[in-house]
Amino acid sequence: MELMCLERIATDCNRAERDRVLFEDVRVIDNLLSMEPAYVPRCDYFSQVQTDILPYMRKIVTTWMLEVCEEQRCEDQVFPLSVNFLDRFLCECRIVRSQLQLVAAVCLLLASKTRQCHPLSVDLLCHYTDYSVTTDEIRVSSDDFSLLFSSVWFRGFSSSPPVAELRLS
Repeated sequence: MELMCLERIATDCNRAERDRVLFEDVRVIDNLLSMEPAYVPRCDYFSQVQTDILPYMRKIVTTWMLEVCEEQRCEDQVFPLSVNFLDRFLCECRIVRSQLQLVAAVCLLLASKTRQCHPLSVDLLCHYTDYSVTTDEIRVSSDDFSLLFSSVWFRGFSSSPPVAELRLS
């Protein structure tokens, strides 16, 4: 049996018009540029905050985060939001390299809870870390992260020195 696709895409279909307000009004780009500082980490945390984390480690952990998002078919916004959370956290809190995957897992958890109808589970994230972090560590850390994030966002990301160190009991 041979399957054939005989569908034809119409060349005369109506497409959305180019929105002159978005593309020609300079206020749009001005507003975007004025809002950018609220979404960009406030410092170079590798030189100012983190003493044990190096750029290649961030690359490895963000690649791992992307693979988790792809395998779990997360919403498109989950990965960039989780990396944004990671960068913001690393600007505010000094950690050691053994905590980096825990921090990344918590960032994925919080981002998926924010952007998905069915967020990633704590057990699933533990599985993806090859059980190098426990479910209790993720749960406790996610509560700490939520408190830290809310205080950082309300404070407006000032240029003050790091506010905390992540401590696991």
